This record gives sequence, C-alpha cells and structure tokens, in this order.
Amino acid sequence: METREHPHRDAWNKGKLVGQKAPLKPKDIWAIRIHLQNVHAVRDLAMFNLAIDSKLRGCDLVALRVRDVTHGGQLLSRAMVLQRKTQRPVQFELTEPTRTTVAAWIAKEGLKSEDFLFPSRLRNSPHVSTRQYARIVEHWVVAVGLDPSAYGTHSMRRTKATLIYKRTKNLRAVQLLLGHSKLESTVRYLGIEVDDALEISEQTEI
Repeated sequence: METREHPHRDAWNKGKLVGQKAPLKPKDIWAIRIHLQNVHAVRDLAMFNLAIDSKLRGCDLVALRVRDVTHGGQLLSRAMVLQRKTQRPVQFELTEPTRTTVAAWIAKEGLKSEDFLFPSRLRNSPHVSTRQYARIVEHWVVAVGLDPSAYGTHSMRRTKATLIYKRTKNLRAVQLLLGHSKLESTVRYLGIEVDDALEISEQTEI
C-alpha cells in the first residue's frame, strides 16, 4: 500500500513577529506626521491623528461618519461612538491638531454630515476597509524606517493608551478610554504586568 508524502509546509508564522504590536514612541509619531505633511497626504494625516487620539479599533475608525466627529459644521473636542466588537459606547478626545487636520480633509473632499469620514476609492466598498487601513498603516511605518512586522493597526490604538498609563499609572482611566469591560483586559492589552512588577521591585530597597 502506497503512502502519499505530504509536502512540507512552513508554519504560517515562521519568520513573523506575532502577538501584540508595539505602540509608537513619541519620536515615531512626529516622524510620521512630518512625513505626511511633507508629501501633502491630507487624508492620511487626518486618519493618523484621529487613530492616535481616538484609540479606536480599526473597524470602528474606518466606519466613522462625519457626523460622529462634528456638530453644526464644527469639529467636536470630544466624541462618542458605539464599538462594533463590544456594542459598548466609548468616548474619545480630538486634540486641536487632530481637529485641524480632520477639518482640512472634510473641506478638501466636500464631505457631508452623513458621509463616511474616510470613503473608499474602491467601488464595492463605502469606506476604507480594515484591510486597506492595515496597508495604509504599513506605508506609514515603512516611510519612517520602522519594521512593518513590529507595528500594525493595533499600534495606533495602543500608542496613546500606553503613554497615558506610563505617565499616570491610572489603569482605570486607560480602561475607560479603550472601552474595555474588564480591567484584566486592559492589563493584558498594555502588557504591563511584568515590567511594572520589576520596576516596583527595583525601587524597593531592603
């Protein structure tokens, strides 16, 4: 009886970094902003700034409509959306630089209140898809010399949350900003347990 030999297949994750994507460092944020300004990428600059400020998952970011971040033609300083994954509302802030770049994008495209904030250029999609968003993020990180396997759409979500936690150590605040229902989810998401434990241990003299 013959036995067929199965061709050897490499593991899907061979040579790839898996797990949590790294948050951007402040210098990386500015490098990407400056790059997008220099190439006059109005949409991408608005998308990048909003991604950092909002801390939204990619699926929620790309589904934003103009009315979600504006009122009476003015950009809001705070907005609220319903998260697709959890069906829970989450609030986020829009800093002045973000409001400026988003307003410039809305004006450039002539977007109306009911329009998607980031409409797709593809006919079969009403707005930028999560897959397109992932490719856009990859372009950003590559443009400033970062390793695209280490960063992704979740890097955008994690960046400001990680900075806030490092500055304040306020886990509850970060939990609310990320829209997590459980504090344990926030702890895992930030990957802080071991680092924090070691830091506390180093500062304890006996």
